[in-house]
Amino acid sequence: MAKEKLVTIAINSRKFEEPKGKITYDRVVALAYPDHAQFPDATYSIVYERGASGRAQGTLSKDGSVEIVEGMRFRVKRTGES
Repeated sequence: MAKEKLVTIAINSRKFEEPKGKITYDRVVALAYPDHAQFPDATYSIVYERGASGRAQGTLSKDGSVEIVEGMRFRVKRTGES
């Protein structure tokens, strides 16, 4: 059985190892704000950089996902209630 390839990403300056492939908006929020379930009406702003070629930087929207690569960085801010 092949070992799952992990890549190191940074979310709000904290490092995480995640399986290579796509990461979802919900997963990024869960890693950035472990208490997110306590704030069901909160919305989050996610900006990324150092992404895969062609999408090196951008915004990750709700229900979206993005391919992660080694060293990718995310900035996540709780922006209020929807």
